[in-house]
Amino acid sequence: MLRVVTLQVLMTVIAGVVAGLIGGKHALISALLGGLCCVVPNGLFALRLFIGAQKPGAINPMTFFIGEFIKIALTVALLGMIVWLYRDLNWLALIAAFIVALKSYIILLFRH
Repeated sequence: MLRVVTLQVLMTVIAGVVAGLIGGKHALISALLGGLCCVVPNGLFALRLFIGAQKPGAINPMTFFIGEFIKIALTVALLGMIVWLYRDLNWLALIAAFIVALKSYIILLFRH
């Protein structure tokens, strides 16, 4: 799980640099924020699963589903907060970096 989160951070930085080169400073910031909307909830979810796996019997399907619900709610809250607070938002960069970070695990699937 740590490899997926690390790859998401790397892909967010790459998407941010590309957006910055194409669209300037606001596109760079928008792309980084969009990628972080995916990375932060996934990282917290992975940390929760890792900590739970250290205790015998602590992980069950209900724990997973509650964690997944919290991850989705946090993602939506972060996206909403960015849209509300960042006035110079570049929508294309935000959505593109979010999708790149969200789908970056596909690279790990085809790596082997």
